[in-house]
Amino acid sequence: MLELRLVQGSLLKKVMESIKDLVNDANFDCSATGFSLQAMDSSHVALVSLLLRSEGFEHYRCDRNLSMGMNISNMAKMLRCAGNDDIVTIKADDGGDCVTFMFESPNQDKIADFEMKLMDIDSEHLGIPEAEYEAIVRMPSSEFARICKDLSTIGDTVVISVTKEGVKFSTKGDIGTANIVCRQNTSVDKPEEATIIEMETPVSLTFALRYMNSFTKATPLASQVTVSMSSELPIVVEYKIAEMGYLRFYLAPKIEEDEEMGGHQTEPVETKKQPEKKPKTEPKSNGEPKRRVMKIDLDDEEEELKPKIETDLKGSDGYVEVIGSKPGNGIVKPKEEVSGEDEVMDVKPKIEEETNGEVQVMDEE
Repeated sequence: MLELRLVQGSLLKKVMESIKDLVNDANFDCSATGFSLQAMDSSHVALVSLLLRSEGFEHYRCDRNLSMGMNISNMAKMLRCAGNDDIVTIKADDGGDCVTFMFESPNQDKIADFEMKLMDIDSEHLGIPEAEYEAIVRMPSSEFARICKDLSTIGDTVVISVTKEGVKFSTKGDIGTANIVCRQNTSVDKPEEATIIEMETPVSLTFALRYMNSFTKATPLASQVTVSMSSELPIVVEYKIAEMGYLRFYLAPKIEEDEEMGGHQTEPVETKKQPEKKPKTEPKSNGEPKRRVMKIDLDDEEEELKPKIETDLKGSDGYVEVIGSKPGNGIVKPKEEVSGEDEVMDVKPKIEEETNGEVQVMDEE
């Protein structure tokens, strides 16, 4: 059995309003020590961590550890039905599939209850180790929200640099650049207006402004915000919740890409292979039909060229093939003797004449 009674119901409303645009679904973990949530945004860049200690509730009962999966937007819609001064009570049964929200007016003249179905959400609880940060800045939360809002009109990212001079917020965009420096200021009448900087070593990191502006939606929760930075860790933006807990946002820094290293790589140019030159006697079909003619007897002098002709000519059954001839019947005539020697040249057939329905293929000079 789970039963939580929170007198300051508006705190729970503000928490849900500040994280509903960053987290869609999340598991609320209830234990004897308190009511907590841990979830990442859809891009797995930012992490939200919420803790409401059991001491901050007027009534807190949790018989055993319980995890309730809820849609943050739907939960925020139900909490909007509660007045700012209403007392909020959350009830859930062990092993149940729904959770009940009950809103009571301060004078007990109005009571409303809403029931919402729970969800089965698979998520891993990330262990966030306690770390010592190189620089910690405490400043008014309204001022931090104003800086992030103003810089987002100039650029998309902000460079937060902490030095002994103070904390510097810088950005640049298409229309220009902007720099805002906040120096340490502890001599103020109101502690919530003080700016305190604790620095061991200078730190400078770059972050996306759209996430920083999303974090500042938690400004109504606390008058001061704590920004913790270290060169090897995500930034932590923390809002205290009425001495009963906290809401922390973790954001990984942006890595500036080296433009020189990211030059365009030229693709290898594909070269066409030049066709090999082949002997004239090598037959090429070129898709044309092959013709068969009678084999020519060679004399003694022409016999020396026979191996070359046999290598190039492909025939069978006492026939050789003439490549490139057009359809028709004909006889290949040998080349006439030139300078006392017989040469076998390329056969370039052409149709000389047509007689008796037969086509005679003659050698072209």
